[in-house]
Amino acid sequence: MGLLDKLKSLFGGAPKAAPENKAPEPVKKEVLPPKKEEVKVTKPKVAYVHLSGCTGCLVSLADTYEKLLDVLGAVDMVYNLTLADARTLPEGKFDIAIVEGAVCLQDEESVHLIKEAREKAGLVVAYGDCAATGNVLNNSRGGQWNQPQHESFVPINRVIKVDAYIPGCPPSPEIIYNFCIAAVTGDTEYLKPFMANEAGGYHCGCDLNTRIIENSLCMGCGTCAASCPTRAIEMVYGRPSFNNIRCIKCGACSFACPRSFLPVNKIKGQIV
Repeated sequence: MGLLDKLKSLFGGAPKAAPENKAPEPVKKEVLPPKKEEVKVTKPKVAYVHLSGCTGCLVSLADTYEKLLDVLGAVDMVYNLTLADARTLPEGKFDIAIVEGAVCLQDEESVHLIKEAREKAGLVVAYGDCAATGNVLNNSRGGQWNQPQHESFVPINRVIKVDAYIPGCPPSPEIIYNFCIAAVTGDTEYLKPFMANEAGGYHCGCDLNTRIIENSLCMGCGTCAASCPTRAIEMVYGRPSFNNIRCIKCGACSFACPRSFLPVNKIKGQIV
C-alpha cells in the first residue's frame, strides 16, 4: 500500500480499487429510416394589375378575412401595388394576371401596362365590372378634370384578349375565393361560365330587352332584377322593365340571366 493510500485509510477514505481491464462493448449502429424526398410545390405566380377604378374590388378581396390568407398562401404574388412590395411587372412570364379597373385610352402608361401584362401572363382575368364591362366609367365624356383630359375608359377586352371575367361591382368575397381556389386546383368545370366570351364587353340593361326578351327567351325568373345593384330593373307583368337613368352599365343583369349564354345568333338564324 502506498503512502497516499495509507493516509486515505487513516482519515476514513478507502483506497481505490485497481481498474479492471474490460473488453470494450461493441458499438450498436442505429438504423435510421430512409429520408422522404420533399416534393416542392410550385405556386402559380399572380400579378394584380390596377387600372382606372375605385379599388372596391380589392377591398372585397380583403373582405374574405381569414380566407384571404389561404388565397395568398396558395399563390406567389409577384406584383400588386397594395399587397406586395413590387412597383413594376416582373421579368419573364407569370401564370395569372388579375386586372382591376377600366383602361383609359388617353393614358399611355395604362395602355402599355395592360399590353405588357397580356404578353407575360398565361391567363388574364378581368376582375370586377370596370375591367369586364366598363361599368359606370362608360358614362365618362371628358372635361371632368384639368388637362390632359382622360375621357375614354373602356373594358380591357377592347385592348387585349381576355380569358376570364369575374362580374360584380364589386364581386362578392365568396365568388372571388371560389374562383381563386378553382384556378389554383384546375377546376375547369367551375371556371367555364367565367370564361365565356359573352361575359365581357359593353353591357346595359337594354341588352336584355334586345337579346333576350325580343327573342322570346325570357322566362320571367326575375334574376336580373334581383342582381341589379342600383335597382334599375323591376319586374312588370312577369317581364323586366328598365330604368336607363339608374343603369350604371355594370352588366350584373346579363351575368345573372340564365339565358344570356345561349347562342342567340344561331337561334335567330334558325327562327328566321
